[in-house]
Amino acid sequence: MRFALLNPRWTFDGSIYFGCREPHLPLEYGYARALLEAAGHDVLLVDAHLHDLAPAGMAARIAAFRPDRLVITTAPSYLFWRCAPPELRVPQEALQALGPVPGLRIVVGPHASTTPGAALRKLDADVAVLGECEETLVRLAAEREAWGDIPSIAYVEGGALRVRGGPAACDMAALPALRWDAGDLSRHRHHHHRFDAAPRAPGAEVEFSRGCPYHCTFCAKDNFRDDYRKRALPAVLDEIDGLVADGVEYVYFIDEIFLPSRPLLESLVERDVLFGVQTRIDLWSAPMLELLGRAGCVSIEAGVESITVEGRNLLDKGSRLSTEQLAERLIEAKRHVPFVQANLLESGSDDPAEVERWRGHLQQFGIWANMPVPMFPYPGSPGYTRRWGAADDQAWERAMEAYLAGFSQFSDLQDARPRPLSELEMERVHARS
Repeated sequence: MRFALLNPRWTFDGSIYFGCREPHLPLEYGYARALLEAAGHDVLLVDAHLHDLAPAGMAARIAAFRPDRLVITTAPSYLFWRCAPPELRVPQEALQALGPVPGLRIVVGPHASTTPGAALRKLDADVAVLGECEETLVRLAAEREAWGDIPSIAYVEGGALRVRGGPAACDMAALPALRWDAGDLSRHRHHHHRFDAAPRAPGAEVEFSRGCPYHCTFCAKDNFRDDYRKRALPAVLDEIDGLVADGVEYVYFIDEIFLPSRPLLESLVERDVLFGVQTRIDLWSAPMLELLGRAGCVSIEAGVESITVEGRNLLDKGSRLSTEQLAERLIEAKRHVPFVQANLLESGSDDPAEVERWRGHLQQFGIWANMPVPMFPYPGSPGYTRRWGAADDQAWERAMEAYLAGFSQFSDLQDARPRPLSELEMERVHARS
């Protein structure tokens, strides 16, 4: 069986998307490729975002491969599944360019996981994968007659949507060390969330754990990357060693929450690599922060979200520390790590003057606390479910309308007011001939 895995060339004009615009390693495709090849399949991974491939060039490359299965994602990479562009414009345009190319269309990503019916309809796809896709893609080498025995997929049959089971969760301990083409790695000049120095060599992304034991209201992870699991440490270190051997000097751990792990950090102390993480600062002690810095961490993105206990409780943060203690812990982190950020969200419960005072206090110690960012009610997040119930086929439209109606100022990454989905998406991608 021949599988083509497509990461389209992403553009974000008019989108509420506030993630990074640079290309990142599509880790989900890296794992999927390794598992598919181990099962005896041929795999072509086309990263049109990394190679800046126009639709025609991307289509030509895939057409020459003549795939039996064509996989497309609805988010730039695993790193941004929890904050994906709400609109499906980019995968729609990619699939339109691929119209005459053979192969069953498989859609993966947050839209397929949370609103599979809408994703199938908008993309004119054959089957959607619910949840993490790596292991399920191997099963989808089976003929359509066997789909009834495959869990964690959705498809239309007899005019009705068939949903088989809940979201898939991979066996993280069994995932292999990834290897990437050295030429592709050389294109990854971006160091995600690094601000202490300009890149001198390529950067990369790595995953140590997946999922999070917390359930903050704003985090859309319930339908994918939910339960906390770790990869095998030898595989992670093997992967990092391979990246370093290919010239990578910085890796970013895409873990939803990078928890303190003495075995990992002590192993990184011995390696010539720098790294960045996203974490909760209340989970780190002073000795572990010292080890984190000694291991090579140069960037911490710490989710604080609100400067009041009431605001953090509203967001179900379950923080162990007071606001003053959080500030002290951030200051301690800055003693060991060059760049420390405290993330703030617009919870509606914080006094703007107090926010500015707290931000100014941290800035005296060289810590960046951003202006509170408006929260998009991502379908599948606890906040969305509490407000509207389970996500249906209009969930992304509903969330976008509420977001645009509720805020007049948005993320500082957006240079214009975001546009509604009706203006961003094609009415329907043209059906294949």
